[in-house]
Amino acid sequence: MTYLLEVDHLRKHYGSLKAVDDVSFAIRPGICFGLLGPNGAGKTTTIEIIEGITAPTSGEIRYRGKPRDKSFAERCGIQFQATALQDFLTVREVLTLFANFYQHPLAIDELIDWCELGEFSDREANKLSGGQKQRLLLALALINDPEIVFLDEPTTGLDPQSRRHFWDLISAIKARGKTIVLTTHYMDEAELLCDELVIMDHGRIIDQGSPRQLLDKHLPHKRVCIAHPGNGFDASLLVGEVVAGEDELEIITISVEQTLQELMAQRADLSTLRVRNPTLEDLFIKLTGHLLRD
Repeated sequence: MTYLLEVDHLRKHYGSLKAVDDVSFAIRPGICFGLLGPNGAGKTTTIEIIEGITAPTSGEIRYRGKPRDKSFAERCGIQFQATALQDFLTVREVLTLFANFYQHPLAIDELIDWCELGEFSDREANKLSGGQKQRLLLALALINDPEIVFLDEPTTGLDPQSRRHFWDLISAIKARGKTIVLTTHYMDEAELLCDELVIMDHGRIIDQGSPRQLLDKHLPHKRVCIAHPGNGFDASLLVGEVVAGEDELEIITISVEQTLQELMAQRADLSTLRVRNPTLEDLFIKLTGHLLRD
């Protein structure tokens, strides 16, 4: 298989603190690859090493099969967690300023269209809302028409509507053939956007794969919930673990279809039935033994 980026046995130690502890993964071109984990898991340090901002203690990074060199800076785009913008410059002026840093930048109007900046392109950049500013920072990450784009927790602090709008932009950019490396501590974000991901905690990779692969591997069971069927219902005839709550039964099962057949065989009222699929939040708790730390 051909990989765009390969990371082998990456380590970054600060004295006794192992911020990145023997991390390895490979990224195929054209996908959204996620680094998922709580704050302090080592996600940002890992991508800063890949980007060339931070020197590793040890390990190797290869881009297109060769050791990453200084030319990588021209081929990647970076959206940092926080970026200071010049005062009194409009959105268009900020884009024009940054375009002058590159030999072959994208056209400003194309960037404005890509990132939906048109309605406020003549507004001062430092007076934008949180969601609008993130769209501008995304445009700056794309200004050199990079092959690979690093987005470091780009939706932190955004309201739900702005987050969903930004997710749509990320999907649209991936559809244009860009490879995206996304760090996030939002489980729903990773589940929606990432084709593949690594789950990190305390500087190490706990597991990696597609969201579906990881859930099927660790949490194959579904949870079928139904209001208490009443007298005459025999829960012992159901296959799977049955948890009786105050108002409902929860059946933990591998086969929802089989559970439905068993419920119908006892003429249970299915009008209250709910099926809950496991989430990456459930997976994280299983793998680490604790809730996701903000």
